[in-house]
Amino acid sequence: MKVLVANLGSTSFKYKLFDMPGGEVLARGGMDRIGGDGGSVHEYRLGGGDPVERECDLPDHGAAIDEALARLSGGDGAPLQSVEDLEAVGFKTVHARGITGVVELDEEVLGRMEDFYRLAPAHNPAYVAAVRGFARVVPHAPRVGCFEPAFHGTAPLRRQLYAIPWHWYEEYGIRRYGFHGASHRFAAEKVLELAGTGRLRHVNCHLGGSSSLCAVKDGRSQGASHGLSPQGGVPQNNRIGDLDPWALQVVCDREGISLDEALEVCATEGGLLGLSGASNDMRDIEEKAAAGDRRCALAIDVFTSSIRDYLGAFAVELGGLDAISFTGGIGEHSSLVRAQVLAGLEFLGVELDPARNETVRGEGSLHAEGSRVRLYVLRTDEEWIVARQTFELLTG
Repeated sequence: MKVLVANLGSTSFKYKLFDMPGGEVLARGGMDRIGGDGGSVHEYRLGGGDPVERECDLPDHGAAIDEALARLSGGDGAPLQSVEDLEAVGFKTVHARGITGVVELDEEVLGRMEDFYRLAPAHNPAYVAAVRGFARVVPHAPRVGCFEPAFHGTAPLRRQLYAIPWHWYEEYGIRRYGFHGASHRFAAEKVLELAGTGRLRHVNCHLGGSSSLCAVKDGRSQGASHGLSPQGGVPQNNRIGDLDPWALQVVCDREGISLDEALEVCATEGGLLGLSGASNDMRDIEEKAAAGDRRCALAIDVFTSSIRDYLGAFAVELGGLDAISFTGGIGEHSSLVRAQVLAGLEFLGVELDPARNETVRGEGSLHAEGSRVRLYVLRTDEEWIVARQTFELLTG
């Protein structure tokens, strides 16, 4: 089965074409600056071959979909003879009212995703538009959503609930959902494989533009740092993370803005950007911190302290630790963040090898020889998880 996995952001579109059930990657590509004035670049490669870049004008995600399908079915050497050969499209969908798990994306489900636009403003509008775009150009191919909170459904109810009036939970579904399900699922399976056991107390730190931690016991989620929406938990690139709700009332009163306006600021001007005052990219922040910028150094400290808060809570939840892993762009590439997160945790059995931490690239182990807790950097593959779940749903 030829399964295309679509991974979308508000201005980006990445994809992989899989041959299932074997999982061979036939092609992959990515585009950014969709809808921008400066045009975009489509980077495309067949299998593991060298990338080929093409400049293109992409006013919206519909144009990006047309561009991708043209490349995938574009004559000699293309992995599809025509778009008719595409048998399914899988999406790493984020949030929908009253829906989780893996489902076909019909109009009812899309409507429930639209209901949660305010909770996932950077993701849901782009995904809904893309699903309808694929329905237009490849209507024969089922469109499947693999909703991120599904992996966290195994968490104890006590870790899913807020201390709110009960009917808010029952009637409105206000609870901790957790996100990054595909990445945390991949890490959970990979660490079990690396450890050679089915029993493991493990915390995965998915750190990137969007960041979250997940407590995993024997491959099953026991809780995650994200809450009702992807806006909560640890600070992120430009999202605030956890915040006392009364702070919003103070800002609304002092600045004379509405709650909607305050929430927009929380989702776009907070996080690493708000703290550093310089950038929402950890690479830029680390560079400026090394040059003596105190706010950038403080932004890193706040970020890593929040990660350590959740790491400690999850160590208590799991009754100890056997493994900690790092995924995502920051998790893979920032030795500084990893070192600050793991500093002084010898009492938990964590002993970092500084040399390994500095030299690891993409994947590898970080633990010193005598460390009781295994430490890993993993190159997560969310698209493979989505392709597998899509195939399993459609083949029963």
